[in-house]
Amino acid sequence: MRTSILWLKATFVVLCCSAVLGAQDLPAGTALPVMMSTRLNAKGAKPGQKIEGKLMQEVLQPSSGEMIKSGSRVTGHVISVDKPGASGSRIVLQFDELQDEHGTIPLNVRVRALAGSASVFQAGVPVDNNTDAEPPTQWATKQVGGEIVFRGRGYVASDQGKVGTWSGDGVWGKLAPGGDCPEADDNGTRQALWIFSTTACGVYGFRDLRLTQNGGSAPLGQITLESNQDIDIRGGSGWLLLVNSSPAKPAGKPMP
Repeated sequence: MRTSILWLKATFVVLCCSAVLGAQDLPAGTALPVMMSTRLNAKGAKPGQKIEGKLMQEVLQPSSGEMIKSGSRVTGHVISVDKPGASGSRIVLQFDELQDEHGTIPLNVRVRALAGSASVFQAGVPVDNNTDAEPPTQWATKQVGGEIVFRGRGYVASDQGKVGTWSGDGVWGKLAPGGDCPEADDNGTRQALWIFSTTACGVYGFRDLRLTQNGGSAPLGQITLESNQDIDIRGGSGWLLLVNSSPAKPAGKPMP
C-alpha cells in the first residue's frame, strides 16, 4: 500500500514538473503581444500587486511545434511604487508566467513597445471612413507605429514597401529598427505583432510616460515606468513583450 502511494506521489510530481519544464523553451527575442486587463496607477498600486493580461495572437512554441493560443493568460506583479509627488511617480514591475492549455511557461521578458488603450482601439478602426459597407476583412487599418494593414490584400506596408502579412488570425512580420530601437531586437523570425508595426518601439498614446528600463538589462525582466505626473495605464493597454536571453552562468572554479 505504501509503495503505491509513493508511486502516485512521484508520478504527480513528474507530471507537474513536465507541465512547466516542457513549455519554457521560448527562444530569445520571441514576441508576445499582450493586452493588459489590470490598471496600473501610481496612486493606488502596491508592491506585490498582481497584474494580468492575455495573449492577443497565437505564438509558435518551437520545442513542441505547437501554437500557444491567443487568449492565453499572462501574469506578473508590481515590484515597487513611488507615489506621485514633487519628483513625479514611478512603477517597477515584471511579467512572471504565461499559462496555456499545455501548462505554465515561466517568463523573463522586456518591453519593446507599450500603447495606451486609445491607441489599441484606434489600430482596429479603418483609416477610410467610407468603408462602412465593407466587412472588417477588407479594411485598411493603421498599426501602432504607422504601418498600414491592407487586410483585403493580405499584407502590411510602410514607406519601404511590404513589411508583413495579415491573415484572419492577425499581423505577422519581422521586427526592424525604429524609434528608440537602433537594432531589430528580435530573433530574425516571423513574429506575431497584433496591433504593432515592425518598427514600433517605445511608448505610444501617453502624454507623459517614460520607459526608463525596458527589462532587457540587469536586473533582467524588471520594467521601470516613470512620469512627471501620476502614472495611469488603464486596462486595455497593449504591450509588445520580447523574451530575454538567459543570463550567462558564472564559470566554475578550476579543478585543484
